[in-house]
Amino acid sequence: MIAATPQQKLRSSSTSKTFSRGTFVVVALIIIFGFYILYPALLIFIHSFNVASVFDPPQWSLDNWRTAFTEPDIFEAVGNTFLIFGAHTLVSFPIAVALAWLIARTNLPFSRSLEFAMWLSFMMPQLATTIGWTFLLDPFFGFLNQLITLLPFVDANPFNIYSVPGIVFAHLVGNSIALKVMLLTPAFRNMDSALEEAGRVSGATTIGTMFRVTLPLMIPAMSLVLMLNLIRVFQSFEIEQILGRPIDFFVYSSKIYSFIRFFDPPQYGMATALGAVTLILVALIIPLQRWLLTRKNYTTVSGSFKPGIIDLRGARWPVFALTTTLAALLTIVPFVTLLLGSFMTRIGFFEAIPMFTLGHWERVLGDPLLIRGAKTTLFLGLTTALISPLLFSIVGYILVRTAWKGRTVLDSLFWISSSIPGILAGLGLLWAVLGTSFLVPLYGTIYILMIVMVLQGKLLSTQMSKAVYVQMGADMEEAARVSGAGWLRTYWKVWLPLITPTLVLIGVLNFVFAAQTTSSIILLASSETRTLAVLALEMVSRSNVKELEAAGIVSLMITLMTMILALVLRRFGLQLGVRHDVRATRTVRVNEGATAVPPTALPDRRR
Repeated sequence: MIAATPQQKLRSSSTSKTFSRGTFVVVALIIIFGFYILYPALLIFIHSFNVASVFDPPQWSLDNWRTAFTEPDIFEAVGNTFLIFGAHTLVSFPIAVALAWLIARTNLPFSRSLEFAMWLSFMMPQLATTIGWTFLLDPFFGFLNQLITLLPFVDANPFNIYSVPGIVFAHLVGNSIALKVMLLTPAFRNMDSALEEAGRVSGATTIGTMFRVTLPLMIPAMSLVLMLNLIRVFQSFEIEQILGRPIDFFVYSSKIYSFIRFFDPPQYGMATALGAVTLILVALIIPLQRWLLTRKNYTTVSGSFKPGIIDLRGARWPVFALTTTLAALLTIVPFVTLLLGSFMTRIGFFEAIPMFTLGHWERVLGDPLLIRGAKTTLFLGLTTALISPLLFSIVGYILVRTAWKGRTVLDSLFWISSSIPGILAGLGLLWAVLGTSFLVPLYGTIYILMIVMVLQGKLLSTQMSKAVYVQMGADMEEAARVSGAGWLRTYWKVWLPLITPTLVLIGVLNFVFAAQTTSSIILLASSETRTLAVLALEMVSRSNVKELEAAGIVSLMITLMTMILALVLRRFGLQLGVRHDVRATRTVRVNEGATAVPPTALPDRRR
C-alpha cells in the first residue's frame, strides 16, 4: 500500500472542509425556502380533506376529493387546458425562436428596438391587453368589427373574441410570444459564432446551419422555456375568465377559481384537492428538464469565445417589415385601443352624446387609494427587482457549478412551488401566517408582501441563471482561481460581467410580476397595502358595474411605470455583457498619448 503524501492529505482536508461548508449552505437554503414553500403547500394538502369552513373547527373527510373528481365539467376543463396550451404553444414557440435568432444572431435593422418591443409587450398587464383586444374584436361593439361592416360586401361581424380561437389569440398577443423571445434572446446572443462558421465551412447553408448547429445547442434554453410555459398555463386565469366564462368555457385554473369565487360558501376544500393534481405534472417535468440539460455538453461561451452576426443580405428589410408589424400588434395596437376607450363615455357606443369624456380619468385620479396603491406598487417592484436577481443568481450558481449535496432537493423545491395556482398559494400563505404566532404581526403589512414578491419569482430567476451558467465554459473561472481569486472575487470579476444582461432581464421581469400580481397577495394585503393591480381587479370585479374603463386606466398606469423602469435598465444593461458588434482593440502608448489601434495594425514583435 502506498502512503498518502502530505500534499494529498492537505488537498483531501481542504476538499472535505469545502464539502462540509457547501453542504451546510445548501441545507440552510433548503430549510429557509422549504418553510416558505412546503409549509403552505402542506396546509393546502391537509385542508383539502377538511370539509368545514375556513375558520370553523376542522372536519376530516374524503368528500372534497370525491366531489371534485365527480364534478361533470372537471375533466372537460382539464382537456380544455391542454387544448389551449397546445394551440398557442405550437404557434408561439416557432415564432419566438425565429424572432430570438433574428434579433440576436443577424444584422436585422433596429434589432435592439425590436427586442425592447418584446419587453413592452410583456410589461403590459395581461388584463389590459385582453381588454384592449376585446374593445377591437367584441362581436357587438368591437371597433374593428364595426369598421369592417362599413364595407359594402360585409353584412355580419366577422370576429368574435369570445371563442376558443379568440382565447388562443389573446394568449399570443398577451405575452406568450414576447416572454419566449425575452428568455431565448440572451441564450442565442451568448453563442460562439465559431460553431456556426464551422457548419458553413462544411458546406451547410445559413438555414441548414441553424437547424443542425444553432438549435441543437439551444436545447437547454428552449426546454427551459417550454417547461416554464407549461407551468404558467396552470397559473393563468384572467384571459379564460374574461373570454371563456361568457361562453361557459372553463380551463383548469378558471375552474379552481370558480370553486373559490362563485360558490356560496366558497369550496376551498375542493379547490385545494383539485390543485394538488398539478404536483403530479411537476413530478414529470423535473426529470425531463434535468435529462435535457445533462445529456450533452452545451457550452457556448468559453475563453476562446468569438462574437459575430449573420448577414441577411436582401432579406433584411422584408424581414424587418414583418417583425415590425408583429411588434405593433403586440404593443401599439392594444395600448392605443385601451387609451382611446378610456376617453369614451361608453366603450364602442359611437352614438353616445357626448362620445368622449374625461370623467373616467377624473374619477380614477381623484381616488386617494390610487396614490397609496402606486407607492406600494413602486416599493414592492423596486425591492423585488434589486434583491431577486442577485439572490437567485447565487442559487443558480450553486445548482450548476457545485457538487454540493442537496442541490437536487433545492431545485425540486422551486419546481414544486410553481405548481400551486396563485390563488391557492395565497390561501396557503394566509393559513401559514395566521396559524404561526410569530408571523401573525406581519399580516396585512408591507413586509409580508415584500417577502412574497421577492420569492414568487424564484423559479424563473433561478432557471434563467442556470441556463446562462450551463452555457459558460469553466476555463474562465478556473483561470481566476489559479490566479488566486476566491469565490466572491471570481463571481464579481468574471461571472457578474458575463451574466449582467440576464440579471437586468430578471430584475425587469420580477418588477413586472410584482406590479401585476394579484392572486398570491390579495388575501394577505390590507386596505393600506393594496397594489394598483389589486385595485384594478376590484374595479373589474365589482358586482354592481363592470368598470372596464377605470380598470383600463389603472392598467395603463402600471404599464407606464414598468416601461420607464425598463428604459432605464435597458440603457444600463446594453453597456454590459457579451457584445457582437464590438471589435477588439489594443492600447499602445505613443510618446505623450495613448491610442487605440486595431490588432491588425500592430507590428509583429515575434522573434
